[in-house]
Amino acid sequence: MKLHIGTCSWKYDSWRGLIYPEQKKINYLLEYSRHFRTVEVDQWFWSLFGEDTAVMPKPAVVREYGSSVPDDFIFCAKVPNSITLTHHYTKNRKEVLRPNPCFLSVPLMERFLSALEPLGDKLGPLVFQFEYLNKKKIGSLGEFINRFSKFARQLPDGYDYFVETRNPNYLKKPYFDFLASAHLHPVFIQGYYMPPIFQIYNQFKEQVRNNTMIRLLGPERQKIEKQTGNSWDAIVAPKDKDIDQLKTMLGELAAREVETFLYVNNHFEGSAPRTISRIAKALGLPAPSLIHDNTS
Repeated sequence: MKLHIGTCSWKYDSWRGLIYPEQKKINYLLEYSRHFRTVEVDQWFWSLFGEDTAVMPKPAVVREYGSSVPDDFIFCAKVPNSITLTHHYTKNRKEVLRPNPCFLSVPLMERFLSALEPLGDKLGPLVFQFEYLNKKKIGSLGEFINRFSKFARQLPDGYDYFVETRNPNYLKKPYFDFLASAHLHPVFIQGYYMPPIFQIYNQFKEQVRNNTMIRLLGPERQKIEKQTGNSWDAIVAPKDKDIDQLKTMLGELAAREVETFLYVNNHFEGSAPRTISRIAKALGLPAPSLIHDNTS
């Protein structure tokens, strides 16, 4: 099975006693890599500051990350939002939209890739995460495909590029046809206001050919944060039906030899490591070792 499972980010103190030891000073990433072989790096996504200031990953941090994990570890890196935001964030809907001059900037993308070079072969998926694009930002799916295809044709070879849309109305045949023809890979997100991934996958699975990604994000962030008190060491909102459907989806992808990256957010059920244990059990795979596992 070409399946890689990890979590969305990794530095959570509430995982002490679960996958991290209790001592104060630890290398979180090194300890994480004792349990999982891939992780999603979220921190480099937050990069757009000021009118046109894009902050790239610091070389020393990239080198530290690369040296903290074994050779077979895979980093999934979100592309900076300085590249994926059409406009600057606004505090309210009445604010005038300010175009982002860095949107789909090839030179900025090259700078980002250059900053990640110390990761070498440990660099895996690169994810373009787009926010919900209303018609003031991008007029239509056709316009999105047209603008992104021009950018995609200039992307350097040798990398695996994945695209995440948060526009439910984009999830149509032209979108998946575009990704396949441009050698881009789809990201299926379970949560927020997006339709269930199982429904979308069943509709367009013929266009999912080589690689894909599934991100289990969860529905209402504020509700589960209140339930957990931002302590992410226990399942508080079990989603048995989702896991059962996920098992079927992953089985089909494996049968079709589609390499799949699965990343789990704490907000999905309350504890990403424990959710991964539940998924592994459902698939009949070895579960990651947890320091204190009281779920069995």
